[in-house]
Amino acid sequence: MTIPSSPAALRVIESDICIVGDGAIAKTAALGLTQAGFSVTLLGPPSRPAAPAADPGWDARVYALNHTAHHLLSSLKVWHALDHARVAPVDAMIVHGDGPHAGGLAFDAFGAHTGTLAWIMEDRNLGQALDAALKFAQNVRVVEGRATGLLRADDSATVHLDDGSSIKAALVIGADGAQSWVRGQCDIGLDYRSYGQRAVVSNFACEKPHHGAAYQWFTGAEGIVALLPLPGNQVSLVWSAPEALADTLRAESAQQIADRLAVYAAEKLGALTPLQPELVRDFPLRLIRPHAMSAPRVALVGDAAHVVHPLAGHGMNLGFADVAQLVKTLSECEEHRGIGDTRVLARYERARKEDVLLMQIATDGLERLFGTDLEPLRVVRNLGLNLLDKLPVLKRRLISHAMGK
Repeated sequence: MTIPSSPAALRVIESDICIVGDGAIAKTAALGLTQAGFSVTLLGPPSRPAAPAADPGWDARVYALNHTAHHLLSSLKVWHALDHARVAPVDAMIVHGDGPHAGGLAFDAFGAHTGTLAWIMEDRNLGQALDAALKFAQNVRVVEGRATGLLRADDSATVHLDDGSSIKAALVIGADGAQSWVRGQCDIGLDYRSYGQRAVVSNFACEKPHHGAAYQWFTGAEGIVALLPLPGNQVSLVWSAPEALADTLRAESAQQIADRLAVYAAEKLGALTPLQPELVRDFPLRLIRPHAMSAPRVALVGDAAHVVHPLAGHGMNLGFADVAQLVKTLSECEEHRGIGDTRVLARYERARKEDVLLMQIATDGLERLFGTDLEPLRVVRNLGLNLLDKLPVLKRRLISHAMGK
């Protein structure tokens, strides 16, 4: 049972695992680990007052979840708690190059021998389903408070809170995002690269049906434009725009952004109309590569462990794969070692190293390749897209990896 509680009434909370974070990855980790038999304390910041009930419209932040995420959320009984009227399956992915001789690459579910390539869902929909599941979870305690210190000993770790309370656990999991407090407490170094871009997001109705296709345009000077299918004749925009262009887009109305998108989308989707004219958001894009995913008594998951460019849409999927692997590793750990043992955590890190590294190399490499307007590179990358599109075996291997199968 989930026990919401105020740390002001508690002095020391003891559990097998303390998870720091309040996002989808943190909540999924709590559900997975308690299902595996561990007691969990989930520490998040104080909640904000609930907004008045109203039709919230479509969330600007959406995720493309792959089969790894689907399997994990299904096993935790979260997938069935989603509002599936607000989930869109992706049946095809169509990638366009840039310039007068633009290359192209297309994937579809039939060619990948699967029913669906991915599923597009809103952050709000996923969060509500996870919250509903947590209310019925056993051995999960939800605590609201702010961490001020992390003390690690040979047999445990203690998270100190700003009201004097503390949480003692055999293992602390940092699921607290790109600016992870937990990671900072462990002095884990990192490689950081700003892409000089911001992702501008909004939602639109489209004149023509999208038929479950996700579209992406590598435009060179204007960055990367992606239109992801939403239920009905609706799409979600993720425009990875250079800083100067992002400033311009944020100063424009949603309708002006829709007019800009016509040069890319009009042929396939027709005219675009903003669903919520006031709902345009943006967030910075960067590569964050911590030098480790674990430290004594600590494991990192999700954006705390890696941040990649969203051009492949797999940042969240990497986090779900982290959770699945961590649950597996801790469940299989020898009793005499314990879940916080450095060797056990090293197994988790080794198991995730290849998948994370491949995604970092792929997304960073593609951003560098398509982020330049040099004509020789433009020719090479468009030829490369066209060549890959004509190699079905290699295409199936790539899409299978992207789907998490």
